[in-house]
Amino acid sequence: MTAARREHVSPASEFVGLGHGGPTVQRIMLGTRLRRLRESLDISREAAASSIRASDAKLCRMELGRVGFKVRDVADLLTLYGVQDPDVRQELLDSVRRANAPGWWRAYGDAFPSWFEQHLGLEEAASLIRTYEVQFVPGLLQTAAYAEAVIRLGHGVTTPEAVRRRVELRMTRQALLSRPDSPKLWVVVDEAALRRPLGGAEVMREQLKRLVEAATLPNVTLQVLPFHVGGHAAAGGPITVLRFPVPDLPDIVYLEQLSSALYLDKPEEVDHYLAVMDRLSLVALSAADSVPFLEQVLSET
Repeated sequence: MTAARREHVSPASEFVGLGHGGPTVQRIMLGTRLRRLRESLDISREAAASSIRASDAKLCRMELGRVGFKVRDVADLLTLYGVQDPDVRQELLDSVRRANAPGWWRAYGDAFPSWFEQHLGLEEAASLIRTYEVQFVPGLLQTAAYAEAVIRLGHGVTTPEAVRRRVELRMTRQALLSRPDSPKLWVVVDEAALRRPLGGAEVMREQLKRLVEAATLPNVTLQVLPFHVGGHAAAGGPITVLRFPVPDLPDIVYLEQLSSALYLDKPEEVDHYLAVMDRLSLVALSAADSVPFLEQVLSET
């Protein structure tokens, strides 16, 4: 590698010094760095894949952070990319161990589908979570009883133990909101979610009280999108945008579907959804006006 090329390689510490998020974020960050190294040298994906005895599809998944890494594969790629500095190489190779380590959510592996695991890791690592919900109260603000009603709605034939495990996972996720370095949570919730009586009147009253309490937290911004707004930019369904405290990890849009999810990180796609979220926050009630609205709905429940 030429001297000019070496100067283009930034220290590994720029993208591995993240305290939260476990393997999901570490995989994405490591994959992103490997892809940037390859592209900076104009090395084709096919050539890089051949150097580690892998398919083009496997290297693509590695660069997207969707699979685990082998130390030997990363070492061979670093050699191909001309990364000779022993400190940089070692830190990158150490990041393989972090990327392959199990996250806390693995203990609940029976309680969520495989496509949801990436979201758990991203949520844990985020510094800002922006979400719009139209049908349900966001999971991070649900009470246990409300969560159980939602889970039973989607999984009516599961066993009581399976329901209990899913509720426990959802409650465990909420611990991130009370961490010393908790993320900012910015929620826009549709009035429809507030008036849909899941679990019965008492469950909904407790859930509405929980939302009123959550709205007072310093790291939570809660806005209600009332019916009288009419049509709006997010008519297609719920949206979550996650932002992270490191420059090498782009914003990611999470779109949950019935049996799968989409994770979008292309700048043009993310910008589109951020614009939608901005428009929603402008037409929704302000955070200050949303609390009296919640209290009014509570009094009518």
